[in-house]
Amino acid sequence: MEESFSILISKEMEDIKIETPFARRKSKAIRVGKVIIGGGAPIVVQSMTKTRTSDITATVRQIKRLEKAGCQVIRVAVPEREDALAIREIKKRIDIPLIADVHFNWRLALASIENGADGLRINPGTFGSKVRLKEVVSLARERNIPIRVGVNSGSLEKDLLKKYGQVSAEAMVESALRQVRVLEDLGFFEIKISIKASDIQRTLQAYRLLAEKVDYPFHAGVTEAGPLLRGSIKSALGLALLLQEGLADTIRISLTAPPEQEVEVAYQILRDLGLSQQGINFISCPSCGRSEVSLRKIATAVEKRISRIKANLTVAVMGCPVNGPGEASEADIGLACGRRMGVIFKKGKVVKKVPESEIVEALVEEIFRLGENRPAKEEKSSG
Repeated sequence: MEESFSILISKEMEDIKIETPFARRKSKAIRVGKVIIGGGAPIVVQSMTKTRTSDITATVRQIKRLEKAGCQVIRVAVPEREDALAIREIKKRIDIPLIADVHFNWRLALASIENGADGLRINPGTFGSKVRLKEVVSLARERNIPIRVGVNSGSLEKDLLKKYGQVSAEAMVESALRQVRVLEDLGFFEIKISIKASDIQRTLQAYRLLAEKVDYPFHAGVTEAGPLLRGSIKSALGLALLLQEGLADTIRISLTAPPEQEVEVAYQILRDLGLSQQGINFISCPSCGRSEVSLRKIATAVEKRISRIKANLTVAVMGCPVNGPGEASEADIGLACGRRMGVIFKKGKVVKKVPESEIVEALVEEIFRLGENRPAKEEKSSG
């Protein structure tokens, strides 16, 4: 007898090391394409395209940029049949799993699966009848495709709003469980759940409550977080709390910004929490009256130039002789500035001194040289 999808994943998980600064909630594992989510696997970074999916060229171009940034799973909106049909060609040109985001139209869910989607994001209650949902679930089971049940605070059912009198964590959890039970009643268990709000405390409380009731993996984030700066701050606060309590198996940063920046922010959060070793750990001082170079200009230029490096490197850009030499010498690549010049350190040793006008080029050159010989470390899982 052929082994079940869950058993196959369990065997793969036996080879994954367990190491993390935080205790992760125990969840079952599912697989989206080749990516394992939950069960102690490394936290997965997702994003969503902001193009019309039917515009295959633009969508593939955006996904390729996301792949370079480190995105591991991509979601695309499927509001029309043309979007579902486009998935087949998009899949031929990308290297990461693709999830189809479908609402209301069950035929679009079927078409998305038939055209190669690796997963679905749906709200089972919007398909209108259990018969229609059963067809979607049956095809998903046949193709070994997981389903994400998503609840947002802005789209709660009217009866739950009436029952609780307002949008609340309890109402969000009841909504999620209602949808999950529908899938379970159809014998489907390859499920992932998200229950997001733009309010941090409500989101945290909802995931806490849900964790007491199910062992499905969680997709986490703060929804509609806002523009780049404001949204990054809110997302960092919310995800730090969720990750510290082990309540996330895969994450997305929801920003009104290019999706590549969502991925960059996600990895920065994971890295600063000790949950990822991918990419640059960039350190720079705030500058003060002692600085004798244009430090902000230098730091901004260097950070922009090296933002796509995936190697595990610590880079320090420091503006004066007080803390500069110490921080710079402890980094993989460091810069300590003096009067209109900079000293570049590599592994604690001075490699060159350059005038201010040459600092950016010289420093970036050294970072890329070291980065090419330093691959990103394999992510550690957590249990």
